[in-house]
Amino acid sequence: MSGHSKWSTIKRKKGAADAKRGAVFTRLTREIVMAARDGGSDIDSNFRLRLAVDKARGENMPKDNIERAIKRGAGEDKDGVVFEQITYEGYAPHGVAVMVETVTDNRNRTVSDLRHAFTKAGGNMAEPGAVGWQFERVAFFSFHSSAMNFDKAFELGIEAGANDVVEDEGHIEITAPVEAFKIVADALHKAKVQPEEAGLRLIPKQEMELSADDTVQVLKALETIEDLDDVQNVYSNLKVSDEALAALEAA
Repeated sequence: MSGHSKWSTIKRKKGAADAKRGAVFTRLTREIVMAARDGGSDIDSNFRLRLAVDKARGENMPKDNIERAIKRGAGEDKDGVVFEQITYEGYAPHGVAVMVETVTDNRNRTVSDLRHAFTKAGGNMAEPGAVGWQFERVAFFSFHSSAMNFDKAFELGIEAGANDVVEDEGHIEITAPVEAFKIVADALHKAKVQPEEAGLRLIPKQEMELSADDTVQVLKALETIEDLDDVQNVYSNLKVSDEALAALEAA
């Protein structure tokens, strides 16, 4: 399992990620709005929307909230709020490259919050393009191995055009080219496998390895950025060792 996934698991155990239910619903609502805006309100034909709705249901978001978010994204509910997706770049402590995906209705607020978080952590924001070249976008799926054994998952992934299928600590991860996202997603859906995580993500072309203490420092900085209201996803080129994860879990 990737360091990012292990880190996310630790945060879930500690209850540090999205501790407030309202924060979870806010992020899920924005995800649904953007999916409906880009691909329409039909869940059957808009797979990104289907994933967002499934995720919202998994977090027990009320049905009315989900339907309202879909209508807002499809332009059927005029509430005056216009969201936009913006990706920002920066450096965490020790020169770790960071990409931050946001959904916001006020980019001035978002930039101000991000700049403060980066600076407070000992890092800094960067100009567009300064960091992005160090990452590539891929389709990513993760699910518990109890949903499908590795051999079947490997066969499914390769047939659907995946680049890699790995299993570690009870989870299976499928990585594929962006253009294969829907093919893999449909194959999993047909196999009745509900991914715990599914979407497009940025992965580093080369990882940076630090000492355990420095790694924990960077992870805490990234966690602070993740907790900002407008932030949807945070990616870095930090290599997370088992030693660093153990130190983070004990912290």
